[in-house]
Amino acid sequence: MGSGSSVNANYKYSLQKSENGLGNERCQGICSSAGWFSFRPLAFKAAVLIQQWYRRYVARLEMRRRCTWRIFQSIEYACEQDQIKLHNFFSYLMDHFTPSSSKERDFISRMFISGESFKEAELEKYCDYESMEVPDTYTGPRLSFPLLPDHATALLEAFKQKQQLHARYVLNLLHETRKHLKQLPNISHVSTCYSEEVTVCGDLHGQLDDLFLIFYKNGLPSPSKSYVFNGDFVDRGKQSLEILIILFTFLLIYPKEVHLNRGNHEDHMVNLRYGFTKEVMQKYKVHGKKILKMIQNVFCWLPLATLIDQKVLVIHGGISDTTDLDMLEKIQRNKFISVLRGKKRKESNRNVEIQEINGESKVEADPAGNEAALSLCPQPRPTEAPSMANKLEFSRWVRQTVQEQIEWCRRLVDISESEEEELTYSSVVSLTDLDGPCWTRQEEWKQILDVLWSDPMPQEGCRVNTVRGGGCYFGPDVTGKILEKYNLQFLIRSHECKQEGYEFCHNRKVLTIFSASNYYEIGSNRGAYVKLGPDLVPHFVQYQANKTAHNLTMTQRISRVEESAFRALREKLFAHTSALISAFKAYDKDNTGRITLSNWATAVESVLHLGLPWRMLRPQLVRSTADGMLEYKSWLDDLAMEQRSQEHIQSSLLEVIYRNRSNLETIFRIIDRDHSGLISFEEFHQTWKLFSSHMNIELTDDGINDLVRSIDFNKDGNIDFNEFLEAFRLVKQSQ
Repeated sequence: MGSGSSVNANYKYSLQKSENGLGNERCQGICSSAGWFSFRPLAFKAAVLIQQWYRRYVARLEMRRRCTWRIFQSIEYACEQDQIKLHNFFSYLMDHFTPSSSKERDFISRMFISGESFKEAELEKYCDYESMEVPDTYTGPRLSFPLLPDHATALLEAFKQKQQLHARYVLNLLHETRKHLKQLPNISHVSTCYSEEVTVCGDLHGQLDDLFLIFYKNGLPSPSKSYVFNGDFVDRGKQSLEILIILFTFLLIYPKEVHLNRGNHEDHMVNLRYGFTKEVMQKYKVHGKKILKMIQNVFCWLPLATLIDQKVLVIHGGISDTTDLDMLEKIQRNKFISVLRGKKRKESNRNVEIQEINGESKVEADPAGNEAALSLCPQPRPTEAPSMANKLEFSRWVRQTVQEQIEWCRRLVDISESEEEELTYSSVVSLTDLDGPCWTRQEEWKQILDVLWSDPMPQEGCRVNTVRGGGCYFGPDVTGKILEKYNLQFLIRSHECKQEGYEFCHNRKVLTIFSASNYYEIGSNRGAYVKLGPDLVPHFVQYQANKTAHNLTMTQRISRVEESAFRALREKLFAHTSALISAFKAYDKDNTGRITLSNWATAVESVLHLGLPWRMLRPQLVRSTADGMLEYKSWLDDLAMEQRSQEHIQSSLLEVIYRNRSNLETIFRIIDRDHSGLISFEEFHQTWKLFSSHMNIELTDDGINDLVRSIDFNKDGNIDFNEFLEAFRLVKQSQ
């Protein structure tokens, strides 16, 4: 402040001196020259001070922006980790539960195999769209197949007007999309020779406005305008289904110009948690279950990668040190309806199943329709091969032999088919390479998991991605080896939100592209897409789909996003109040109710495991103290007051609900296997038997029936989510 005042005083004096000199004609030239020379060093000094102030100001804004970003990303990845932990818990229960009847076995298998139990004919019959009548009062778009560009234009206009496509047309579109996808390879091949350029888009996550803006800026798909959409079309946003409908429509109209990769959110187990399942059921209350069933099956047929000019590999997540594109190209991708369910069941559980196959319990008819019970038979010996001269007969012999081997393996390990065997692209590839290596289901599952879930890291090597809970972290050395092995120039991936919509890493050999703008909050990030011409030089287009974000200054935008981030972080802290108190008490040996701010930061990280710079975030979370000590009980009371102002519930109960609501909703939707929004008494009965067997709780059928009736507060014979949540709340209250 002192130096600034001095500068101002000198500045005013110089001006006065110059003005006085101007009044004296005799000394005008001399004084003007003297005034200029005396003013110049002061002006330079002022400019330097302004620059220093501005740099500090920008640096502080950048630091706030980065801290805010860390908060959002850490909370997002912790939520994904919770989803995988929850699924692993259910998988553990299933692996250690021995069904006492075929009815229980059917229920347990359907709990996580909700799409695989349908054979081809059964799926067609279940999702029969031809029997649906479109009423005359329907004013939305109408589709007829084969689709034309006018159909796509009509859909775009209808969705802009918030109209809804009739369920008949949705199911018809999904049916045709599935037929088309089944003929595609696991790795799509795109060439820039046939179009001026290829546009690659990243995650959209149900944000339809971003897709509209991309088409407005870049043009609609056409024979001269190719697109690659790199997965994660659904979840989080409110218009995921509309995005799918538009993308599938353009895929069928321009099958050579539009390419879709599978992302980690094209998975029905992930959809249960992140909103897509709920969105479909809310929009299509009558036919929502059929639409979801069909979408689940469509998702598993999406290609896993795209190769542009044999030089640029486009994948959703990333790679690992075991990524094998040759294996990836030959995997039967439709086997993995949910990548979260790829792990093999335990050997001990297989022994029980094999005993059942041997005749100790009845089983249903085998896929071929034979009524006889299966028996564990020795490996079939292939019949003598016919002459190679008769290619048709030899081909039939190969298919029959392979089919017998597959059936024998299936009986041995109890792997049920997802649908009837038919000649798809994947099966053709596997049949033409009979002498090649034979991979286990575990190896195939890991290939897909790594491609969909992995992230790059700056360090060398490859390690498990413990932050997300799935996939791996891969370093620049891993990228270099994959590029060299397959003669590639660089990788394009998505999967991570970037503040500018895109980001290079690994010496510009890995490009992340993310197309959902304002992903965390209005103003949090830009969206982007990348265009590649024949020279394969990337050209980026960035955008903000929200008009409000355009009107905010940088300071306003950062403040708004920061406020949202700290609100989410306070909710996270409040949800772990009990664990935080225990952690604080470990540092408060004398039970004073006070701990040092350093110990506060260490304790918070030990509970939340978010990897955040808590000392830097402390001023936004904790009131400043004169002696460097924190009264943690009053601090937690302040957190509770903030949350109670939004929810009028006892703070201890609210804490538990905040901490478990996402898991409770996911559990509810898992039990609600028909996605009706209601848990039937039978569904609850079978699920409780699963829990009780794990927790060694002896409970009779009558006891379970009494329990379910007590939860059914409105006595309508079903349990909705509010009743489910209320029962959980009452149990915690009684404890």
